[in-house]
Amino acid sequence: MKVNEIQELIKFISKSGVSEVEIEHKDFKINIKTPPYRKGRGFEPSAPQQQVVHQMMPAQMQQMPMAAAPAQAAAPEAPATEAPKADENANYIEIKSPMIGTFYRKPSPDKEEFAKVGDFISEGDTVCVIEAMKLFNEIESEVSGKIVKVLVDDITPVEYDQVLFLVDPAG
Repeated sequence: MKVNEIQELIKFISKSGVSEVEIEHKDFKINIKTPPYRKGRGFEPSAPQQQVVHQMMPAQMQQMPMAAAPAQAAAPEAPATEAPKADENANYIEIKSPMIGTFYRKPSPDKEEFAKVGDFISEGDTVCVIEAMKLFNEIESEVSGKIVKVLVDDITPVEYDQVLFLVDPAG
């Protein structure tokens, strides 16, 4: 399923008034939730924005025989290995995605990246663009510092509140 198809699905679901839809197909699973609608008040402001969870299964897993199922059961232990990484990144400030969309590091294919590892950024500098519903939104830094790590590949889908960059404020 392509990003534009997912966006169209989100539009359709939000217009239909359904609060949650989950679709599971061969190589992906998608879960769309909308905030509760209250007559006369619109969408509840305290409820979270629409969220899309799009998980692609690696091609290798699709072709594995059924006998390999016990190996898949060990997968939930993977987040435990990320705990030490959180400690070493504790001094860094995260720049997170304010929306769901497609992450772009450049304003256009023939231009330079907004921010690279090692660049010093100031508050208000554009660090990337996120395309959502055919609109390209410039994402500005709310912190000053040195870009230490870019956590998202160019032209990939991102989720709301997903960490995009790590910034060293001491930079």
